[in-house]
This record gives sequence, structure tokens and C-alpha cells, in this order.
Amino acid sequence: MSALDVYMSKVTKILEKVNATQKQAMEKAAKIIADANKTKNSIFAFGCNHAGLLAFELFYRTGGMVTINPVRAPGMMLEITPITSSSKMERLTDYGKIIFDGLKTKKGDVMIIHSVSGRNNVTIDMAKSAKEAGLTVIVLTSLEMANGVTSRHPSGKMLHHFGDVVIDNCGVVGDAVVELDGFDQKVSATSTAVGAAILNAVVARADELLLESGVTPPVFKSGNMDGGDEFNKKVIEEYKDNIFYM
Repeated sequence: MSALDVYMSKVTKILEKVNATQKQAMEKAAKIIADANKTKNSIFAFGCNHAGLLAFELFYRTGGMVTINPVRAPGMMLEITPITSSSKMERLTDYGKIIFDGLKTKKGDVMIIHSVSGRNNVTIDMAKSAKEAGLTVIVLTSLEMANGVTSRHPSGKMLHHFGDVVIDNCGVVGDAVVELDGFDQKVSATSTAVGAAILNAVVARADELLLESGVTPPVFKSGNMDGGDEFNKKVIEEYKDNIFYM
């Protein structure tokens, strides 16, 4: 098989494992998100650097939930040069707390946090701060990776230790999965592709739960479809108190 086939096969197998082993955790996460919309609590999503791509995946897009807010912070969005500084910044103690303290959160809100290893200080401090403030924390991580490395946090704990719900992305240690002949380092990570599938599935289920309870899901329509702008304006107005990215 070529590397094309190997990667597609690896991702497919990981998704099959997720579907077979993570349904209960995903169902719990979906219910938490649905309930937050019903009670007009706010939903936030965070990750450092590439892990943070999933926070951007979830917000302000066609079919996406209007009430999911990405948490953006300097040095945590792959926007700085040299990019190697971002790896140092995600290990800073208390920066996660500083970021969290700048958010407009309240007890009962939801925080979704993604980190493959779950070992670095910023995501752990974010989760710890959210828990202490009374938020429900949904963690997406690789338990195989997390259990194969040590924490960099002063507490010695990993990100998943702070999750009310923990979803395992079923990825491997090191994230990359494709082996090439004559090359020692594996290539092509799976966490973004698999993580995006997991969280989109969770949000889809949350939308379904809302409909089942008689609540219209707050979902964006494509602005490139006729009537899209008007549709989106209406739903944004309805949930404006829970939207912090406009």
C-alpha cells in the first residue's frame, strides 16, 4: 500500500475504535452541551496551537452550533514567530488561569478542552480554573499518549484528571501513524482529523437531543445560501448573551 492508503486506513480504524469504545462518553458530552443551550449557559472550546484548531472547527461555520465560543489567546494560535516559542508558551505555569480569568464565564457553563498529550501547563490550568469556577469540563485527549508521558504541571496531574467527561481520541503515542521505508520518524498525525469527527458527531447529537426536547438547535446556515444571512442574524440575536466572538 502507498502512504495514501496507509493513512486513510489508519484514520478509518481509529474512527472505528472511537465509535466502538467512546459512545458513552460522547453521549454524555452531547447531553451536557444540549442542556447548556436549554438553560442559556455558555459553551467554550480551547486548545493550545494545533490542538486549538478544533476550537476553530466548531465555531462560526455552516451547520455549526452558534453558541460555541473559541477561546483565543496570544501565543496559543500558531500566530507567533518563531513558532517554536509556542511550544514554550504552552508550558507556562498560570498562563491558562490568566486566559480563563479573562473569559466571561459563570457557574454552569461548559468548557471543551482538547490536548493530545494533556501534559502541558496551559491546558491543565485552564481545566483546573474552569472546574474551580463551577464549569463542566469536557476533555478530548489521547489516553494512550497521556499515560505514556509525565505531567509538566506542578500538581503532577494530567488534563484528563480534571474532566467531568473524558473522550479518548484513540490515537497512538506521538500522534503520527504512517511508517515510510528507510525513514525512522512516523509521519502524518491523526488527532485533528479524528478529533474534528468526534466533536462534530457530539454536536450533531446535541442538536438531535435539543430537537427531541422541543428546542430548535442554534445552528448556522450557510451565508452563501439564499436566506442564510437573515436566518443567522435571527439565531445570533436569540443567543446573543451566550456569544462572545462577534
